Amino acid sequence: MLTKKEAKIPDNLIAVAKKTPGMTAGIVCANHDSSMESAKKAVELNLIKPVFIGDKIAIEEKAEKFNWNISKYEIINSSNEKESAITGAELARDNKIKIMIKGNLHTDVLMKTYLKKDFGLIEGKRLSHIWHMTLSENDKPLFITDGALNVAPRIDVKMHILKNVIDFATRINISKPKVAILSGTEDPIESMPSSIEAKELMDRAINENINAFVHGPLAFDNAVSPEAAAIKNISNEVAGQADILLVPNLETGNSLSKIMVYFMGACAAGFIVGGKVPVVVTSRADSSSSRIASIAASVIAAQ
Repeated sequence: MLTKKEAKIPDNLIAVAKKTPGMTAGIVCANHDSSMESAKKAVELNLIKPVFIGDKIAIEEKAEKFNWNISKYEIINSSNEKESAITGAELARDNKIKIMIKGNLHTDVLMKTYLKKDFGLIEGKRLSHIWHMTLSENDKPLFITDGALNVAPRIDVKMHILKNVIDFATRINISKPKVAILSGTEDPIESMPSSIEAKELMDRAINENINAFVHGPLAFDNAVSPEAAAIKNISNEVAGQADILLVPNLETGNSLSKIMVYFMGACAAGFIVGGKVPVVVTSRADSSSSRIASIAASVIAAQ
C-alpha cells in the first residue's frame, strides 16, 4: 500500500515565494546533511539568503560535501544546540533574519527558546503549525492544521489556529478559503466533544466576521467529497470542497498528513506561524521536496 511516487514541489508555492527573493534565513545547527542540502537548493531557487548557526568547522565541512562554496555567507559559531537556538532567537528579535530553519537540534530546544518572553517573538498570537499538502506540481493545496504543535487545543487556541491558517491561505491567492472543522460526525452530539467544539468554533467565526467560509462539525468524507456530502444532503459553502481541514487534535492532523505522504506521495510543506518569524521544523524522514516546499511556505508566511 505504500506508494513509490516521488513528492513534487508545488509550482505555485515557489512562484509566490519568489516575489520576495533571497529572504534572510537563520539555519540553526546547520551542520547536518539534509539541512545543508535543502539550504543549497533553496539558495539556487533564490528563495533565501542563509545565515548559518552552529559549529563553524562542521558547517564548512558539510557545505564542502555538497560542493557548495559558502564563503560569502555569514557563519555564527556556537558550541551547542542551546547556544545556537539562543543565537537564532536573538537574530529574529533584532530583525536580522526573517525566517528560522531547524537544523540538527531537538525541536523542543528550539521552540522553548523561541517562546521565551526575553526575545519578544510572540506578538499576541498563539503559535500553530500548518501543513500545505499537494499531490503534484500543479495541484490545488489542502491545508491541515494543527498536526504538529498544539496537542489538544482549547477552543480559544483553535480560534488562533483558524486565523493563522486563513491568513496564510490568503497569501497564496485563496481569497476566501473554505474551512472544515473536523469531527466524526456532521451533527453536534454530546457524546463527541469535538463536534460540540466545532459548532462553537463555527459560531465564533461567523460572529467575528472572519474572511472565510467556516463550517463544522464535518466528518472527513463530507469535507472533501462532493458526492459524500450530496448523499448525506449536506449543503453549504464548505461541504465537499474544503481548502482547510482544522483538526480536533494533533494526532488527527499528524495521521492525515502522513497518510497523504506515505500512501499518496504528497508533498508536505510544514511550518510554524503566529510569531515574529515563521519556523521551518522538518523531520529527518521528510523528503527533499518537502523540505524545499516548507522553506518556500515560510518565506510566503514572512512576506
